[in-house]
Amino acid sequence: MHIGKSYKLSDFIFWTRRKLYKLIILGTVPVILYHLLGIKWLAVPWTVVSLLGTATAFIVGFKNTQTYRRTSDAHTVWGNISTSSKAWGIMCRDYFHDEALIKTLFYRHFAWLTLLRYQLREDRVWEVANDRQNAEYQRYYRIPERETALEDELVKYLSKEELAAIAGTRSRTTQLLALQSRTLKTACETQEIGLAQFIEMQRTINNLFSQQGQCESLKDTPYPRQYTVIDTIFVRIFCLLLPFGMLQQFDKLNALAAGFMKGHMIWLVVPFSVIISWMYTCLEQVGESTENPFEGSANDVPISQICRGIEIDLREMLGETELPPPLKPQYDIVV
Repeated sequence: MHIGKSYKLSDFIFWTRRKLYKLIILGTVPVILYHLLGIKWLAVPWTVVSLLGTATAFIVGFKNTQTYRRTSDAHTVWGNISTSSKAWGIMCRDYFHDEALIKTLFYRHFAWLTLLRYQLREDRVWEVANDRQNAEYQRYYRIPERETALEDELVKYLSKEELAAIAGTRSRTTQLLALQSRTLKTACETQEIGLAQFIEMQRTINNLFSQQGQCESLKDTPYPRQYTVIDTIFVRIFCLLLPFGMLQQFDKLNALAAGFMKGHMIWLVVPFSVIISWMYTCLEQVGESTENPFEGSANDVPISQICRGIEIDLREMLGETELPPPLKPQYDIVV
């Protein structure tokens, strides 16, 4: 997630430069064919292009609204996970008296957060973080889940018995919460905690299950492919036809021009068509990079930083002094 004041224009140009090169070619070729080779019938009525541009703007705007909603939902879910985690920590610390058991419950929760963030960083075929334009931008920041093996992280929090209990299961995050629930049940049966306390803590586990499910749904359910395809098709057709629709419009300006531009006004089709087309392709690319909130792009929900913040807060509840360092922004990007 970018936390600076704004992206720079140079960042956007660098990020979209490959499409910009294609747009320059698309803007230049029609002018050469129309003006230099005299193929006048190539001109497309401006009304057709303007109608197509209006329809494309609606489609792109709709997609961007929906993809932003996915990212907003992901932020909300992780805000709830942070709240539930702190509530879990306070209840474990205040309801239990066995210091070793309290630490076990805390560290299992750290392991659950670790498993969840690694699960959400897994690649999906529809994600675009590894596309060339996005992969290039990743040199500005590091993604912890791609630098440290999951097993190396889990051994910090779980015993060998706990690791064995969840090993080989389809969803280790689910099994870890189930292990927490089983511990609560045993504690209630041995009267380590009361029934009211058990119910309250079990409700928190249920909330964590719900929040985990929401994360998994956002991760494993792509933005509908039919809308993605129609958005791409509309933008490409518009960018292709736009310079053809501008040919006659700028050719007419020769009657008003004077000086060295007299007879050459049509060449203005190139910069103006490139600028307008670039606006549409930028909107499309922004929407595309926003639709998957956990893939590891610069516009993602910073789940690594959130998990580190939760861990620091809970370790302080335990009275620990050797705390992991908070994850700092890298070039105004937090992950």
